Amino acid sequence: MSLQGINIGFAITGSHCTMDRMFVELENLKLAGAEIFPIISPAVRDTSTRYGEAKMLRERVEAITGKSIIEEIADAEPIGPQKLFDVITIMPCTGNTLAKLANGISDTAVLMAAKAQLRNQRPVVLCIATNDGLGLNAKNIGILLSTKNIFLVPFGQDDPVQKPNSLVSQTKLLRLTIEKALKKEQIQPILVCNSSYS
Repeated sequence: MSLQGINIGFAITGSHCTMDRMFVELENLKLAGAEIFPIISPAVRDTSTRYGEAKMLRERVEAITGKSIIEEIADAEPIGPQKLFDVITIMPCTGNTLAKLANGISDTAVLMAAKAQLRNQRPVVLCIATNDGLGLNAKNIGILLSTKNIFLVPFGQDDPVQKPNSLVSQTKLLRLTIEKALKKEQIQPILVCNSSYS
């Protein structure tokens, strides 16, 4: 399936250690012809880490997409009434974002965008990266798995020995998950072995 002419809201939350993988997929979606509209959480906007400076991350996102970043709740609100996006993806989707989305909290631009998209019964794709996916957030993943118009990029444990509760999506499957979601289909299998995750 071609993504030519598909409008994607690409939301980024604060799993900073996965940003390199995020940029690969962001560039791949752009090369596939999608129009990409970036959305960021405060953790991405305001936090510099050993994985990169916040300002440089923002500049790189805008350079790839050619669009200004949506970063305030008020700027995300029109997504609903104007039906701006065919699909929204949240990549990486942290445990904090998972928990809030599962419980109807919309206190960031990313969560407001997801809420606005779901209001229109349009797909939201989650590419999870959380250290507590099999811990406190397991129940929230369960809620989201059974929520209409939410689709998950296949995920599994990334380090079962050292971090047994940690779950990470296979980012290389993002595009295929989006293509399926646009048809209202969940890619299968959802649970995968991440032993070769790199």
